[in-house]
Amino acid sequence: MGETRSREQPVATVVAKIGSSSVTGAHGVDVDAIARFCAQVAGLRDQGHRVVTVTSGAIAAGLPALGMTAADGADVVTLQAASAVGQSRLMRVYDDVLGGHGLVGGQVLLTPLDFMVRHQYLHARRTLARLLDLGVVPVVNENDAVADDEIRFGDNDRIAALVAHLVAADVLVLLTDTPGLLTADPRLDAGASLIEEILEVDAELEAVAGGTGSATGSGGMASKLAAARIAAWSGVRAVIASATRPNVLADAVAGVTGVGTVVRPRAKRLGARKLWIAFAVGAAGTVVVDEGARRALLERNVSLLAAGVGEVRGTFRADDAVELAGPDGRVFAKGLVRVGSAALAAMAGKRTSELAEGVPHEVVHRDDLVVLPSTNGPQGRGYLAATSSEKRSRRT
Repeated sequence: MGETRSREQPVATVVAKIGSSSVTGAHGVDVDAIARFCAQVAGLRDQGHRVVTVTSGAIAAGLPALGMTAADGADVVTLQAASAVGQSRLMRVYDDVLGGHGLVGGQVLLTPLDFMVRHQYLHARRTLARLLDLGVVPVVNENDAVADDEIRFGDNDRIAALVAHLVAADVLVLLTDTPGLLTADPRLDAGASLIEEILEVDAELEAVAGGTGSATGSGGMASKLAAARIAAWSGVRAVIASATRPNVLADAVAGVTGVGTVVRPRAKRLGARKLWIAFAVGAAGTVVVDEGARRALLERNVSLLAAGVGEVRGTFRADDAVELAGPDGRVFAKGLVRVGSAALAAMAGKRTSELAEGVPHEVVHRDDLVVLPSTNGPQGRGYLAATSSEKRSRRT
């Protein structure tokens, strides 16, 4: 298939994420790899685009300085210490390389709380917007050195997707060590081919994506697919592509065919609050509802009432996020619950008139509820197109 470019390329806001395996090696930071990445960032800036970079690699950069390797199996606290050592080394390289292109880099370290707590979310958005207005290239990483192990992302793919929403990006580029999402593991199947375009992520695609791809990386293709899904719900086009492909960033922004796996944005995008509920906050439990409640929530955009609750699983407090599942156990929505698990168990199945005075009538208010896309649909619904040798039309 020949490569084609869009005739007109408007100025875009781009979030470009590169992983540990692409920017570090056995001896720490791979300066040449970062130089190649930043040269492409500079190329986008020369075209007038605004660029936010998201980089992994702090732990991998810090371990050699401490005389350690990833194979040593260090404990969490030691890895956090390695991150503190490696982050300064990583940022020094970015500063030097970006400076060589006449650009200023700005370090931004984020944690899940920056997306989970509303005022921190707004502050992060203002900071990134101002950096871009000043012509700075933000260099974003998770703040591994101080992150609570129970409240952390663990990979930068999801951070990149949430940052793309934060800055109202047009394109999210997730760089990896493969050409994109393939139809099978090429190490096991010589006929594996590139999936060029995805309309909706489904269970089949998630199975194809598999797990973590390398010893130094924490994400792998599965996390990139999940991040692309978040981007799609934000109305952002996502591209999963090889970090070693020449001009990969420019081609991804320009919409060159065959650049990698493109995940189309959804026509109806989620607002910041509902995106936060759906993807940034972990579920503390599950509320199983009856079939009537499930249909009402899916079809009529209503709140969940106690009468529709059949079972409460897990322990949670008021305002925690919970998953909503139907009688078959399949999760179909997520929301913020207005009562704790113990109180909800006592309320389950009761009509509003039967509830004690002062008890919230809505278990999950419709403004705090997000219906999630089904990942349990018929096999093959997830992607449209494959490779230059095999075109498929699988529509959602």
